[in-house]
Amino acid sequence: MRAMMFEAFGARPEIRTLPDPTPTPGGVVIKVEATGLCRSDWHGWKGHDSDIELPHVPGHELAGTVVARGSLVSRFREGDRVTVPFVSGCGGCGECRSGNQQVCEHQFQPGFTHWGSFAEYVAIDFADQNLVVLPETMDYATAASLGCRFATSFRAVVDQGRVRGGEWVAVHGCGGVGLSAITIAAAMGAQPIAIDISAEKLAFAKQLGAVATVHAGEVADVVDAVRTISGGGVHLSLDALGAPTTCFNSVRNLRRRGRHVQVGLLLGDHTAPSIPMAQVIAHELEILGSHGMQAWRYDAMLSMITAGTLQPQKLIGRHISLDDAVDALVGMEASPDLGISIISRF
Repeated sequence: MRAMMFEAFGARPEIRTLPDPTPTPGGVVIKVEATGLCRSDWHGWKGHDSDIELPHVPGHELAGTVVARGSLVSRFREGDRVTVPFVSGCGGCGECRSGNQQVCEHQFQPGFTHWGSFAEYVAIDFADQNLVVLPETMDYATAASLGCRFATSFRAVVDQGRVRGGEWVAVHGCGGVGLSAITIAAAMGAQPIAIDISAEKLAFAKQLGAVATVHAGEVADVVDAVRTISGGGVHLSLDALGAPTTCFNSVRNLRRRGRHVQVGLLLGDHTAPSIPMAQVIAHELEILGSHGMQAWRYDAMLSMITAGTLQPQKLIGRHISLDDAVDALVGMEASPDLGISIISRF
């Protein structure tokens, strides 16, 4: 199979011809029809993820067709159109048995803990516990765009954030996760406020349902701006970027008994940000994490997409080839792209 591989962190990846994968007894092999290019892939390539062993094939947002299955797989057959959460569970630990595969004690992540989907084929273990059958009306590119950013945002807004119609929701950072959160919050009847330093991203956020925007590089105080717009603070706030400043502002701009959800990854020197704990105590704020979404929760999200209530395809920016993806991955930190890049030609 053709696949993108790198042999050292930060070294330019190459397109190689590698052996086709084979399924484990409980796993499947998927022919990749589309896979998203995500900032998490860039973090992995840079060496910010300790689970990666070299040499490595990245890629974790995927959709495709089952072409082979192990002897223990009972729920899926060759030809099934599927996707998979980027955080997948073992099916046997306490968290998996309670339905919380997104925090599985033995979780695996395609493109991080093992080779991923920047390839013609990818092997996925524990298939019966983790694969999601796609609606016949959903194209592969849209399905691939769900795998990390959109599904993660759905859980962050709907499950962890417990958003309700009419609530004010602040979204700090308008990358893929943030823009997904904005469109989901709007679809749930909430009033999202988009915060970013890019006027172009803020304009796109308005198109996706933001009722107001805050340009963090132009206002004197982001928290004051959000509080003014929302009449005293938001009910729900998400740090969709993952930085000390956005985390701090997300907690500070809450109204009393508000809920902060940390969905953006805080890495390296940023793993221990400052939190206004006096406000957390006095205002009885909630601080929640959000990490992917379980396979069994996809049905709720897919139902809204099938009904047209959610339209994740609006977030897709461009379709690229596997060869094009090398430059796209290496240049991601400085990329001006608004939407999600989907690899759909291998």
